Amino acid sequence: MWSFFARDPVKDFNYDILPETQETSGIWTLHRGKRKMGGEPVSVFVYEVSTGTEEQTQLAKTAFKRMKTLRHPNILAYVDGLETEKSLYLVTEQVTPLAAHLKAQSDRGGSGELEMSWGLHQIVKALSFLVNDCHLLHNNLGIWSVFVDRAGEWKLGGLDHMTPENEDASSVHPDMDKYDPPESPNGGEKWAGDVWRLGCLIWEVFNGPLPRTTSLRSLGKVPSSPTLYLLTFYQMILISSSQARPNPARFLQNCRAPGGFLSNSFVESNLFLEEIQIKDPAEKHQFFQDLSENLDSFPEDFCKHKVLPQLLTAFEFGNAGAVVLTPLFKVGKFLSAEEYQQKIIPVIVKMFSSTDRAMRIRLLQQMEQFVQYLNDAAVNSQIFPHVVHGFTDTNPAIREQTVKSMLLLAPKLNESNVNQELMRHFARLQARDEQGPIRCNTTVCLGKIAPYLNAGTRQRVLISAFSRATKDPFPASRAAGVLGFAATHNYYSVTESAARVLPTLCTLTVDPDNNVRDQAFKAIKSFLTKLETVSEDPTKLAEIEKDVMSSAQPAGAAASWAGWAVTGVSSLTSKLIRTGPGAEVGGPADNTPVVSGTASPRTGNPVTDGVPVGKELTGLSKAELAKKKREERRKELEAKRAERKAAKGPVKLGARKLD
Repeated sequence: MWSFFARDPVKDFNYDILPETQETSGIWTLHRGKRKMGGEPVSVFVYEVSTGTEEQTQLAKTAFKRMKTLRHPNILAYVDGLETEKSLYLVTEQVTPLAAHLKAQSDRGGSGELEMSWGLHQIVKALSFLVNDCHLLHNNLGIWSVFVDRAGEWKLGGLDHMTPENEDASSVHPDMDKYDPPESPNGGEKWAGDVWRLGCLIWEVFNGPLPRTTSLRSLGKVPSSPTLYLLTFYQMILISSSQARPNPARFLQNCRAPGGFLSNSFVESNLFLEEIQIKDPAEKHQFFQDLSENLDSFPEDFCKHKVLPQLLTAFEFGNAGAVVLTPLFKVGKFLSAEEYQQKIIPVIVKMFSSTDRAMRIRLLQQMEQFVQYLNDAAVNSQIFPHVVHGFTDTNPAIREQTVKSMLLLAPKLNESNVNQELMRHFARLQARDEQGPIRCNTTVCLGKIAPYLNAGTRQRVLISAFSRATKDPFPASRAAGVLGFAATHNYYSVTESAARVLPTLCTLTVDPDNNVRDQAFKAIKSFLTKLETVSEDPTKLAEIEKDVMSSAQPAGAAASWAGWAVTGVSSLTSKLIRTGPGAEVGGPADNTPVVSGTASPRTGNPVTDGVPVGKELTGLSKAELAKKKREERRKELEAKRAERKAAKGPVKLGARKLD
């Protein structure tokens, strides 16, 4: 039984103090620690009775009691504590001394005025709470009594010398005399001393440690811009007459006036987040809409630890909807891959099951920002089954975005989803969708994801799909079909190229659309070169057909022809395929614009309705112009064939020749 009373209470303490993390903080030493169960990080203030005087021990015990009873968002939060005969242990939220925080920020390029404005706002608000609501005087305000949590929030601590407003303050360390106000302790308003020390704190935040009291006369780096309205109020709190110094609440009000140092988008955003639970839905919606524009200028830690939790909460419980997506993805850029997986991916997976069309289309539009964090299992079992509903949506914009999203999801889909389910939807869209741009983009997307299909699916689908596209009434779809053949040329055998692909392409050489004809001629030339190569050297057949029966390729394998890309067609009325680098002969087709008003694939001149601008063709009709171009092309091809024949010499008997 006696062993029970003799046990060391420190061993039963719920927190571990990490070694080599000691830092002096007044009469306390500050350590980093963690909870034994769960490992949550905390800060532990330790006071050793043996090393302090009787007066300091009494101050530490008083501060210990104050921390337990004082609760305010801007005052250092008490978590747990332990008092023994030898020591006092005060556990708080994880924080860093302000001086150390500012030094670290300086090493990384310095803290911005936005962060400092919000930090000072928090300290002044905490001081106002003590003076006006609790009728207490801090008596120890300074850079040493301010701490910063992981979100960048400034917290007021250092409560060792706190007293009721009608009691005298205890003596402070002699080294702190330079922070004392010029008047006698009992002179002026009750808050005059704390307000003076607030002025010292402002000076040190911008300039570093205060060398002497007279240095306060020199502004140094304290913002003095006439548009910020800090200089006037800074001088007011450091005025020699204690009667003229404003109450902390008055100082806060002055600095929050329009144009004041504490009146900016960062402070306003923080204040809104503090009261977000009582805001109505319309206000929340507007706030999250405006937040995206401001996030780029906000501190990274604030975005990660304060904005992100509120965004996640707003989606989970506040019915914020699609408006949270843009700021959510912006904040996601600050997270590590592991943090992204833990905090954002579960929410995104849940969002895909939403029936809100605005949410679904916003997710599809911004998929590029988070697709790399999605694992294949989640895509196939939780995301793809919801995404495919977009193929049959009555809204054309959703159908189009769903098609384009397959470019990103295809590398992660399993064999069943990509070769069966996806191909079924693509076939329906290409054949039945009433929107020409969607049919066009479906053809384009099929060509881009071809490397992820297995050999059997490629043999069964590609030629049929691209042939169907060449018969589409929409000119851009016909051009996309030609580009599809050229981009996937390596998946066709020589026999298929000659018997199925070339006959289809040849019919497009007389297409009414000039751009379709141009693409057809280029593709035909590419396939003819391939056939001619095999005809001249049959041993190259295996090399040319090496990809025909190849298995599906991993992600990134199709990047060699990424110039042929799907573009945004939200209105479904304008541009469909954007320009990009062309491909070499025998490889993917040149990326030629499909719509009018773009560059001619041959001359590079602007084209409008198929006629190159700047050419004097007023004397020719469209039919005569097309005939002239075909004649020029025929002569050019005949000249090249003649050159090749001359270089090769006489043809041997029995040799196959494609000329």
